[in-house]
Amino acid sequence: MSDASVIVGVNMASDRTNTMRRAVIRNMALGTASALSGSLAACAGPAIDNRPVWLNMSQKELDDAYSQFIYAPNIGQVIDRWASNSELVRSRLGQPLKFSYGDGAIETLDVYPTDQPNAPVHIFIHGGAWQQGTAESYGFPAEMFVNAGVHYVVPDFSWIQDVGDSLYPIADQLRRALAWVYRNASQFGGDPDRLFLSGHSSGGHLAGVMLTTDWGRATGLPADVIRGAICCSGMFDMQPVRLSSRGEYVAFTDDMEHDMSPIRHIDRLRAPLTVAYGSYETPEFKRQSIEFANAVADAGKPVELIVAQNYNHFEIIETLANPHGILGRAALQQIYA
Repeated sequence: MSDASVIVGVNMASDRTNTMRRAVIRNMALGTASALSGSLAACAGPAIDNRPVWLNMSQKELDDAYSQFIYAPNIGQVIDRWASNSELVRSRLGQPLKFSYGDGAIETLDVYPTDQPNAPVHIFIHGGAWQQGTAESYGFPAEMFVNAGVHYVVPDFSWIQDVGDSLYPIADQLRRALAWVYRNASQFGGDPDRLFLSGHSSGGHLAGVMLTTDWGRATGLPADVIRGAICCSGMFDMQPVRLSSRGEYVAFTDDMEHDMSPIRHIDRLRAPLTVAYGSYETPEFKRQSIEFANAVADAGKPVELIVAQNYNHFEIIETLANPHGILGRAALQQIYA
């Protein structure tokens, strides 16, 4: 498995800083010690702590590596396109079926059914930094699955700020959503023995948590309830995430960091796995995917690592809507292998 080259952002000095540096050089030439001291102080500005906090990254570099705004400047355009393409899909397929998997108002499933009897089911977990996103905006891959004879299911679940800044309630909701699909797939013509899973970004992380769940203990379901999965552009070790600015809105504890790190629970993984990321991802999102795939391979379990050349963090998931796209092809190959 080969890694794409890492793209490192470069901080360019502002015009003001460049002007001040030129003043320093001029003052040095004049030998004006007092003016030099003042110019240096003006150039320095507030002290910046460049000590490494994770690998060789400073706090700012680590924060940037878990933020998509720097590495995916077209973020708004792509997210808007997900929504508009989802509306187009619904204009052709009709509105999804709605089912409740729990008592909470948010605990519902959007099901885009295929007309094939006893068909496989693909469940997609959306991203949004655990803070945002709804099933409605992730209908755009539905047409590809429905036309391929696969039911497409997107669960809604709580945002972290609404559940005490904890990942545990979200993971619990998704386990119950998957359990509901397994036990009730016949209501929409699904085959419970052919459940497949994918997730993107924070949804890729949550998909990893589902894959490394002890299903018998948690829900009484078979250990191999998930028959194949794609984790796209996810996070699989929460230690650096906790150290980053994301730790400001996730109330991490040592237990949460451990329990919500799929890379630490690979012994529970039962499903063939595809891990994917774009070549224009942040350095940490690349590293997380590579190390998770390598750890799964080292454990002797089936895994494929896909590097989507010339895609950023948001563009890559759009390929799930195309049977010939990078992720669409991978998903169908899992289902019909």
